Amino acid sequence: MSNECACSAAPKLIFACSGAADVGAMSDQAARKLAREGAGKMFCLAGVGGRVSSIMKTTESAATILAIDGCALDCVRNCLEQAGITAFEHLRLTDLGFEKGESPVTDEAVEKVVTRGRELLSKETCA
Repeated sequence: MSNECACSAAPKLIFACSGAADVGAMSDQAARKLAREGAGKMFCLAGVGGRVSSIMKTTESAATILAIDGCALDCVRNCLEQAGITAFEHLRLTDLGFEKGESPVTDEAVEKVVTRGRELLSKETCA
């Protein structure tokens, strides 16, 4: 058996807050843009919460997981952790200076999140 890294075959997954607040909308839009650009594949957080077998298997085999939360409630982080997924990069929009309820969803704001998301998705996770 080879000890070579198999990361290139494993997916990079993106889970995003899609909550009702402006920061939730921004998280969702940033995740969709990252997916369109090919940085990773946006994946179903509800499937993780519901412990859907195929979604759990794919998530557990991911090379990299990016969790994008809008605010300090960390719904994405908590959902993943409660499902036993602990190896992931975490991006919280309020840590980037966005304030819940006070942050218009603009192209510039979404791009700021996308830029940080790209950085986190590009981290090498293979040993």
